[in-house]
Amino acid sequence: MDLFKKCYEFDKVEVLKQQNLYPYFHAATTGQDTEMVMEGHKIVMIGSNNYLGLTSDPRVIEAGVEATKKYGSGNSGSRFLNGTLDIHIKLEEELAEFLHKEACITMSTGFQANLGIISAIAGRNDIILCDKENHASIYDGIRLSYAKMIRYEHNDMEDLEAKLKEIPEDKGILIITDSVFSMTGEICNLPKLVELKNKYGARLMLDEAHGIGVLGANGRGAGEHFGLEDDVDIIMGTFSKSFASLGGFMAAKKEVIEYVKHTSRPFIFSASITPASVACARRSLEIIKNEPQRVQRLRDISAYMRKQLKEKGVNIIEAETPIIPIFVYEDEKAFMACKMLLERGVYVNPVITPATPPGQALLRTSYMATHTEEQMDFAAQQIAEVLKELGC
Repeated sequence: MDLFKKCYEFDKVEVLKQQNLYPYFHAATTGQDTEMVMEGHKIVMIGSNNYLGLTSDPRVIEAGVEATKKYGSGNSGSRFLNGTLDIHIKLEEELAEFLHKEACITMSTGFQANLGIISAIAGRNDIILCDKENHASIYDGIRLSYAKMIRYEHNDMEDLEAKLKEIPEDKGILIITDSVFSMTGEICNLPKLVELKNKYGARLMLDEAHGIGVLGANGRGAGEHFGLEDDVDIIMGTFSKSFASLGGFMAAKKEVIEYVKHTSRPFIFSASITPASVACARRSLEIIKNEPQRVQRLRDISAYMRKQLKEKGVNIIEAETPIIPIFVYEDEKAFMACKMLLERGVYVNPVITPATPPGQALLRTSYMATHTEEQMDFAAQQIAEVLKELGC
């Protein structure tokens, strides 16, 4: 059988394109901001993870430009060999201090960070407890580790405990969860996770990709939000969201970081983060530390949008984060809503099966600290009108 047979038979994309409903790979001709130009449409962007609005901040842009001038466009090697710059080390030290951890390691992407952390920390004799709605990178990291994966029902602490009770004492145990679930905006039950971790001798890893810059008075994530920073063993994060850059990181005890540095294949065999990306992440971190009001503004604008949507009768998932999913139920209606909204000047993301259960398709919307109330009023009105037209 021809290896490419499955490729030739894959027609889902072409069908959607013929129906003029294909919702992916829209090309923007301006940078990430609250308002953009995308395929000729001037849009209000409510589908980005640029939570603190720093991708267009002149200070962040300048830092990237200056780093490129000083260090060049790339590092041409792994951190393990020739690819470590002094600014990599400074970023790691600054992040460790910010997150109240002993040490930190940075990796080339957020996805790679989960691959690199999990595959190094866990092995064949270990058990990983994984929330069913964790990010795909966590699942792939677990597969790469060869540890046994046990999935527990989403945010269901009774189910998690039932599964913990069955694990033999001679097994290493790691519980992994998103702190903020990327599709629904829900927050993990960290107090109960810590309780169970301590009760059953497990370690706890939090994927804070959507939590840092969002939760806690200073934006340090779920640990700060719940007052449990010291109880989280491993913090994973990304630079592609609140840090307005590209890359990922891990923060933990120094012995754990040293172990991962010298055993993680995804880390050792990948080129290091480019100078511009490092500099942009450092400047974003500096701004987050010096301007915690951005985190509060993000909460305020998200609450304002929730209020506007609910007043217009839009069916949303309740949460405390800047991720507001809107039910449209049917996959085809999600594609149609995205198309109609783009034409009206609003960008949102479709979330369909298998990312959601059948009949539970969503429009994923997300917000920035730099959005204005006027932009929210406009977007909410367009969403309400489109959903009414589609019968949602």
